[in-house]
Amino acid sequence: MQPDINLLGISLKTFGILFALGFLASGSLIGRRLKEQGKPVDWAYEIVFAALIGGLVGSRLYYLVENYDQVKNDLVGGIFGGAGLVWYGGAIGGAIAVLLWAHRRGMLNISLLDLCAAPLALGYAIGRIGCQISGDGDYGKPWNGPWAMAYPKGTVPTTVKVHPTPIYETLAMGLVAYGLWALRDRLRPGAIFALYLVGAGIERFLVEFLRRNQESIAGLTTPQLESVGIALIGGAWLLWLARRAGGLRPVPSPV
Repeated sequence: MQPDINLLGISLKTFGILFALGFLASGSLIGRRLKEQGKPVDWAYEIVFAALIGGLVGSRLYYLVENYDQVKNDLVGGIFGGAGLVWYGGAIGGAIAVLLWAHRRGMLNISLLDLCAAPLALGYAIGRIGCQISGDGDYGKPWNGPWAMAYPKGTVPTTVKVHPTPIYETLAMGLVAYGLWALRDRLRPGAIFALYLVGAGIERFLVEFLRRNQESIAGLTTPQLESVGIALIGGAWLLWLARRAGGLRPVPSPV
C-alpha cells in the first residue's frame, strides 16, 4: 500500500492522483468522441471541469446527509474535512453540473448521455485503482482465498486478509467501458447510456456481497438498493427502445 508519495518534500495522496487521472482519461475519451462527431474537442475540458466541481460538491453533500448524526455538531468541519467522498453523491452532483453545461452549449439531448457513458465507466475503474493503492477502506470482507490480501499500511489499515474488491471493480468496470466504447456507433441514441446503467448497477450490486457495508433492508446494503434502482431504469429503457422505439439498432440515414 502507498497512501502517500513524497515528491520534493511534498506529500501527495495516491488516491487524489488516481482520481485526477480518472478525470483526465475520461476527458480524453470524450474528446476523441467529440472529434468523431465533428464537435469542438475543447468541449471535453469543459465537461470534465463541470463534472469535477459538481462531483466534489455532490459527494460531500451526500456524505453529510448520510452521516448527519456524526457531523451535526460540526457541520463546518464536515463540509471541509478530508473524509467523505461518496461515489453516488459525486455521480449525482457531476451529472447535474454537466446537464447545466449542456444546456448552456445547446447540447442537452440524449446523445450527451451516450457521450458520457464509456468515460464514466473508465473513470470509475481508474478511481478504484486509487482505492486499492491507498487502502482507503473500500476493501471487502475477511477471506482466505488465493488472492486475498491485507492492507496493513493503508489509510484504513487491516492486517486481516480480505477480498481486494477495488481490483474486482476496476476489472469489471474496465470491461464495461471497453464494451460501451466498442458499441458506440452500433446502437441507437440512448441505448449506450442505458447499457451503462445496467452494467454499473449489476457490478455494484454483486460486489457489495463481498464488501463490508452494513445491511439496510431485506439483507441488502444501501448501495445495493441504489444499484437495483439504477439497473432497473437501464433495463426498462432498453426494453422500451427494443419494443416501442424501433429496436436497438441505429436508424439508417436517408440517402
